Amino acid sequence: MQTLLVLNINPELEADMIDFMLANPDILSFTSYHVHSHGAFPDMSISEQVSGRRKRIKLEVMLDQSAIGAVLSSLKKEIGKDILYWEQAISNAGRID
Repeated sequence: MQTLLVLNINPELEADMIDFMLANPDILSFTSYHVHSHGAFPDMSISEQVSGRRKRIKLEVMLDQSAIGAVLSSLKKEIGKDILYWEQAISNAGRID
């Protein structure tokens, strides 16, 4: 079953994360966006605290559900910390040519 793994990362990790994604054979496809995260994070700067948001990169990664554990484990070893994630089931996917 295909799953959408959503990752929310520090912008400083973007280049390393894209290299990781492109090199990982379990990853079928991914998309990245520049986004703002809202909430209380312990390491927010003063300006982030005042504005109530922080800059982040959001990646949407399509992969087989059985590969998620291995991908997350590799991310922890190779990329590091400050990665938020969640999974969403994909009911249908394809390509229209």
